[in-house]
Parts: sequence; C-alpha cells; structure tokens
Amino acid sequence: MPVPRPPIAYTAYRNATFPYPGVAADPHAPLATVVRMTDETCAVLRGIIERRRDVRAEFTGDPLDDAVIRDLLTAAHAAPSVGNSQPWDFVVVRDPDLLSSFANHVDECRQAYADSLTGERRDTFNPIKIEGIRESGLGIVATYDPTRSGPNVLGRHTIDDAGVFSVVCAVQNLWLTATAHDLGVGWVSFYRENFLTDLLGLPEHIRPVAWLCVGRVSKLQETPDLIRFGWNDRVPLDQVVHHDRW
Repeated sequence: MPVPRPPIAYTAYRNATFPYPGVAADPHAPLATVVRMTDETCAVLRGIIERRRDVRAEFTGDPLDDAVIRDLLTAAHAAPSVGNSQPWDFVVVRDPDLLSSFANHVDECRQAYADSLTGERRDTFNPIKIEGIRESGLGIVATYDPTRSGPNVLGRHTIDDAGVFSVVCAVQNLWLTATAHDLGVGWVSFYRENFLTDLLGLPEHIRPVAWLCVGRVSKLQETPDLIRFGWNDRVPLDQVVHHDRW
C-alpha cells in the first residue's frame, strides 16, 4: 500500500521559504515556532527509508509529469552541502538515442565485469539485472562542479571529497522523495566516467557522480535484489557500531 504523506513540518528562519530563497534571512532573527514531529510522521519517514529500493526490472515506462520531476529536483537541490557550495547540476535525459547509447555502453561494462568472475560467483551474478535505462525512459544525471563557490570552499580545505559527498546527499534527497511518490530509482554504476562526459557534453571540469534511472514502477520489491539473488546480505547493525575507538 502507498505510504501516506503527512504535511511537511520543519523549523525555518522567519520569512524564509522552502527551498530557501537566494537572499539569506537575517541570521540574528529568532527562529520560527518549532513544529514537533509526531510519532506518526517519524513512522512514515522510517517507512520511506525502509521501502526505498534500487530499482532495475520494475519500471513501467509510463512518463512522469514535469511537475513531478521538478518536485524531485527541488528535494535534491534542498540538500545540505559543504560550505553551502551546492556543487551539483542535474542533467535530465529523455532522448531515446542517448538512453540507448548509454545502455549499450553499460551492457559492455557489465559483460566485462561478468568475464572477471568465475564459477559460482559468475553463476550468481548472471541473472542479476543491473540497470533500467531504457525501461524507465528517464535518466537524471547528478554531477559535481569543484569550482562552484570559488577555490576556498568553507569546510573543504582538508577533505576535498566533501564536495562529492554533498552531491550524494542530493541524490539521497531525490531518492527518498521518489519513494514517497511511489516511484522507483536505480543508480547505475557500470560505466566509464569519460564515456558519460562525452555522451552528455559535460564541461571538462564537471564530474558525473550518478546516473539515476527514474520512473513509475509496477511495484517496489520487499527484499533488495542482491539479497534476493543471493549475492550478499545485510550486515547487522551491531557489527558496524564502535564506541570511542575502533
């Protein structure tokens, strides 16, 4: 059943709107009244997180309205970013020739990976579908611009990758919003970055971070594909939590 969508409630600076306007609100102005999250709202959020899937085979190909795509991109653009640099751009790809060219390239990369496997591991991998590029009919490519906000980005001085991490935050915002809309998203990672750069005509300094297949789905699988096909399993939380030291 679709997850119910409660009204969004959040704390914001006085006179600010979501997403925040280009001119910052007075940082010394008092905060607006805090609207407390209810238990029901938290349960809905957790349900969305747990329901999110990396979709491959379930796309229907039904087109998305421009308003829905903009809603997804608005959520992505509202993500946090190091130094408020907002180092992302989004390329919306619907051209069938571009989708086909990228899908053919991904097929080649997938085959190269399959050829690197042997025995039981290859047999396990073979039936796993790794993309829904043509089936979704829509790709959203999130890119990273290291020059955004100039050479001295606050917070990136010692960890340059924080810029890429910011783009990934935007991807997660988009993904969770898509799940709330009963849409599917699949992150394609079987490609060469230089191929995608050339295919989309990206400037030389722009790095493609994620090709996301986005679209309507017949369903969202209850169990992630890689677990269903026996590739691996989830690691228990207690195995990855450390206190004070490793």
